Amino acid sequence: MNDFVSERAQTLGLYIAEEGATVRQAAQRFGVSKSTVHKDVSQRLKTLNPPLFRQVRAILDKNKSERHLRGGMATKKKYENRKH
Repeated sequence: MNDFVSERAQTLGLYIAEEGATVRQAAQRFGVSKSTVHKDVSQRLKTLNPPLFRQVRAILDKNKSERHLRGGMATKKKYENRKH
């Protein structure tokens, strides 16, 4: 793994850990795809920085368990905006 990819994985991991960000938010913030973020923080970070990986994994698991709520709120907001 080259230095650029290793550094990107660490940077993405720190961003998610510090901000509690979703994969989409991290992807948008750093201008990479969701697939890249997911691979960096779920595979590469595991070997580069195991403590950070565990921290990020906990945040991603929490985000995954809450995603249906965020989706419902987004749909609700979409249709509320159409009424006005």
